[in-house]
Amino acid sequence: MTEHMKLCDIPQICREVEKWLKERYGEEEGTKLWEATSRQYNQYLEELPDYGGKKTSHALAIYGSIAIFSLYPLLPDHPPVEELQELVTNLFMSGFVRLGKIFNLNRSLDMRLINKVFQKVGEKDRKQYAQYPAGFCNVSEPYDKKNHAARYHFTQCPNAEFAKEHNLMHVLPLFCNSDYWGNSQLHGTLIRCGTCGNSDKCDYCVVGSENPMAKEYEIVKDEAGFLVSRKMKK
Repeated sequence: MTEHMKLCDIPQICREVEKWLKERYGEEEGTKLWEATSRQYNQYLEELPDYGGKKTSHALAIYGSIAIFSLYPLLPDHPPVEELQELVTNLFMSGFVRLGKIFNLNRSLDMRLINKVFQKVGEKDRKQYAQYPAGFCNVSEPYDKKNHAARYHFTQCPNAEFAKEHNLMHVLPLFCNSDYWGNSQLHGTLIRCGTCGNSDKCDYCVVGSENPMAKEYEIVKDEAGFLVSRKMKK
């Protein structure tokens, strides 16, 4: 069994969450809530399957999400989950802002580069999945030369499995929905029909924001709170 990541292993998550709590609830109450969140996180670690710990390439996505899953039910004012969207998006997607200064998915070369990234990540994910079957199950898809679209999908997401097991499905959209904003920072558009939370797979179809395909879809929120791409009627 690989050792799970403790909160001290994800300091950037801890700093931002603790800061958010103190700004929202005050220094004293925020500190108490962070301590309670830490206790809940440690309790969850005792029952988690083996994800590979620090070895998995999705360590921050998995363990950072568990920190938020630990936090939300403890909030005393029971805010709508959407009030945490900005916090969660910044936690997991801030790196895309820097990448957006380099990548522009409206350039054909950059689309091919992002496809190569998807393929390489997929290869690594499948090797890790063979060793740690509770992790992400990544299925690569060929580059769509006609539509200049890069695709892949997950048939298993540990965050979705955790949410289902702990009755936290209402919190799961926070993480899934962040992907739309992240891709927009690369001057791209995510076209997604579903996630592992509301479908049998989490699909990634990425195109440039000026690609005609991007204009064929609108982003809507389904009844469970997930953002999905729906083709507009002509």
